[in-house]
Amino acid sequence: MEAVGSWQDKLKDRIPEELGREIDIFETQMKLRRRGEVDERLFAETRLRRGVYGQRYDNGHRHDGTQNRELAYRDHPTKGPETVWDAPGMLRIKIPYGKLTADQTDVLAELSEDYADHISHVTTRQDIQLHFVHIDDTPDIQRRLAAVGITTREACGNSVRNITACHLSGVCKTEEFDVTPYAEALKEFLLGHPDVQDFGRKMKPAFSGCAHEACGLVNMHDVGYIAKTREVDGQVQRGFEFYVGGGLGAIPHDAKVLTEFVTEEELLPLTQAVCRVFARLGEKENRGRARIKFLVAKLGIEEFKKLVFEEREQLPHDPRWTAYIDELPDYDEKPLRPPVPLQVNGEHTPEFKAWYETNVRAQRQEGYAVATIKLPLGDATGDQMRAIADIAREFVGDAIRLTVEQNIVLRWVSEADLPALFEALAAVDLAAPGAETIADLTSCPGTDTCKLGIAASRGLVAELTNHVGHLNGGTDPALKGLRIKASGCFNSCGQHHVSDLGFYGISRKKGGRLVPHFQVVLGGKWMENGGSFGLPTLAIPSKNIPEVVKRVTDRFLQERNENETFHEFIDRWGKVEVKAFLQDLTEVPAFEEDPSFYSDWGDPRVFTMEDYGEGECAGEIVPLVEFGLQSSEREVFEAQLYLDAGDMDRAKAMAYKAMLTAAQALVKTEYLDVTDDPDHIVTEFRTRFHETKRFHDKFAGAKFANYLFQTHESGGNGGRPEQARDQVQEAQLFIEAAYKVYERIGTQGAPA
Repeated sequence: MEAVGSWQDKLKDRIPEELGREIDIFETQMKLRRRGEVDERLFAETRLRRGVYGQRYDNGHRHDGTQNRELAYRDHPTKGPETVWDAPGMLRIKIPYGKLTADQTDVLAELSEDYADHISHVTTRQDIQLHFVHIDDTPDIQRRLAAVGITTREACGNSVRNITACHLSGVCKTEEFDVTPYAEALKEFLLGHPDVQDFGRKMKPAFSGCAHEACGLVNMHDVGYIAKTREVDGQVQRGFEFYVGGGLGAIPHDAKVLTEFVTEEELLPLTQAVCRVFARLGEKENRGRARIKFLVAKLGIEEFKKLVFEEREQLPHDPRWTAYIDELPDYDEKPLRPPVPLQVNGEHTPEFKAWYETNVRAQRQEGYAVATIKLPLGDATGDQMRAIADIAREFVGDAIRLTVEQNIVLRWVSEADLPALFEALAAVDLAAPGAETIADLTSCPGTDTCKLGIAASRGLVAELTNHVGHLNGGTDPALKGLRIKASGCFNSCGQHHVSDLGFYGISRKKGGRLVPHFQVVLGGKWMENGGSFGLPTLAIPSKNIPEVVKRVTDRFLQERNENETFHEFIDRWGKVEVKAFLQDLTEVPAFEEDPSFYSDWGDPRVFTMEDYGEGECAGEIVPLVEFGLQSSEREVFEAQLYLDAGDMDRAKAMAYKAMLTAAQALVKTEYLDVTDDPDHIVTEFRTRFHETKRFHDKFAGAKFANYLFQTHESGGNGGRPEQARDQVQEAQLFIEAAYKVYERIGTQGAPA
């Protein structure tokens, strides 16, 4: 057996210092929460910002879904009375613009087997989710991810989420240019940026290489960028059409144009200005209206635009805004093998031909193709992920990407290698045809694991998958390109609003019993970046949804005009006629007549809403000052640990840092732009809280403030080593005083 800690030793030098420090901090916060020294509301948002969710089921058994149930702690087997969480949850892993290397894919396979249920789940925003993960294991998982350059930071919570982009960026025949390096630059700039830490809800960005395809889905994102070029003084200039305020959820909003062209130089600062306006003016009390789409709707796009550009003018210069531009020529994804055309008239099996027709797309680089691996329900086993890594090493190197339709693509496949690639994929059950067709259905986790799930979207999609191949023999080209998507509730994680046939979970009562239903949404436009939203029609019992799909597609084939799209057909058909056409399917037989209607797809139990709970998509709204004060408490706790270990210099340094963090948190209540520079923090604190006597305790006077000033004057490490204990205690008193000031601010209103 491998010695405990041996893998940690092997990875130690491979973990970037900053990522390693973040994980150490999270682990310390977990310890403080166990000891009852961190408020649960604050810790919930903290763990969510590390991608750690609660989930609904506990290995197939219904569960209340909380990650850390107050009444369900148990003693740790080795730590005695220190409690641990006993409810498994979910870990969301950010994969920016879906790009993976073979080594990263291997690690995901290992983690799914070592800590989860052997499944890596690809989401509709190019993330990976591991389910049935124990929270105590998450720091170790995060370290193993960090060693291959992956972070879970801000994968959830009230923050900037994963930045998505077209999976064909750089190889698509119709794109303006490759948006990948721009998505990377924005990811690096916004991750952990102080201006994105005080949102009322999440913000989701997306990049698209063109306006007419679907890959980027800019129209349904909080901020979005569509690649554009223009000619200036005879030179081609790159930039983006910049969108804001899109979103799905219960109330879908089309994104609005902030500016028709933002240059490379202005991309990052203008996005920063949008974030600052959202942080300052976005809703903080009502979570249901705290997304940026509601702020844009409230102000109007012209007023919002005015505020953003005013904010941009006031921003202090940041060299990172343009530093990435010099590196753009260096970004170039390289093929592993030379381009060799496929012998079209060669001896190919029917299975290969079917797969080639739907799962292979020619790149703009002659002789190369993109091959799509269709993942049912977005799931890949550990063995399959490991096989994908090995297959990639053989054929394409590190050119792997996740898609927003929950698939995986291999880019830069030399066309002559396609038959061998197909055989390799078929050997591990990954060569199913039908990618990006009506046979490639999308679903959110639904009631399988999500606390907000009402109906079993995954169960429905699994059932519909068995039906769609038989629609009109599955051969009519008019049906082939349709999209079917399902969500477990109205929040549209399954993207039902922008699909041709969309469904979201609801419930109805019949004879005093609950019956799972789906609301039917027809005629959404998948192309043009999710160009328009579908038409809600009526609620249909879950068990009748397959018949809905059959009836609607049959009528489309019978009555469509020449070259009429499904979106156009539904618009012409009209809501009144659609409802009349499907009305008889709303009927629910009595329980005694057909009890199957009272259970959901894939779940034989009688349907219930007893385990429905509050979602954790964004956690609770926690003021920025509370994060700062909690960080100062964690730092003084670390100072105590150094003190106990006899490391006096580090104890003093950490105590000093704790005071600076608390002071900075208070200053940010009225001056968000205070920097991390100690001189700047102390100067602003002195002006705003010491000289005004707002920090002074009525018993101690200026004493607590002077603890900070004296330590700062000594550089944080003055005096004899044995004075470290005093400095740690002074830091603790300073933090307590900071909390009292914050409490007064809370009762009296924010200071002027």
